[in-house]
Amino acid sequence: MRVGQGYDVHRLTEGRKLILGGVEVPFDKGLLGHSDADVLVHAVMDALLGAGALGDIGQHFPDTDPAYEGISSIELLRRVGALLEEKGDVVENIDATIIAQRPKMAPYRPAMVRNIAQALKLSEDRVSVKATTEEGLGFTGSGQGIASWAITLLTSPTDYCYDYKMEADRCSGCCHGESQGYGAVNNQVEEEDHEDL
Repeated sequence: MRVGQGYDVHRLTEGRKLILGGVEVPFDKGLLGHSDADVLVHAVMDALLGAGALGDIGQHFPDTDPAYEGISSIELLRRVGALLEEKGDVVENIDATIIAQRPKMAPYRPAMVRNIAQALKLSEDRVSVKATTEEGLGFTGSGQGIASWAITLLTSPTDYCYDYKMEADRCSGCCHGESQGYGAVNNQVEEEDHEDL
């Protein structure tokens, strides 16, 4: 199992749409960034990439590349999901928090969950999106920006027989051959048992 965490922050500015979790949230300001500046999705992406030891979003989608100017972060999340799928990693769950004084996020959270889940081919019960304020403190509390934290758990097929290292009878040969010795021990024990009968 691999745990990853992600954090992102963007400044609020006039003349931009506020996009969070792929949802356009009605507000008088939006987040400044090279892409759509979806701070929630960026945090989720960094958590996933970190858990998979695949670097970070700046490495994969640099803000110096014109190809990503104004791009939907949900589309970038799909690409991260494809990278994990190619590597054989499975997203078990995502838990993310938006930190903003305004606007209120509650009406839009279900759609955010749905967008993230669909982009990663997950059921919605594997994605959690929460929101909180900082009681007027700091840059988010003063309305200068919005931040987001995310954490995720990944597993791979080899994780399901990890305990062969501790208990010989748990796995026989399903982890790239590493447990074949244990399987041989099991077979030997079984043969000895039969001889006693």
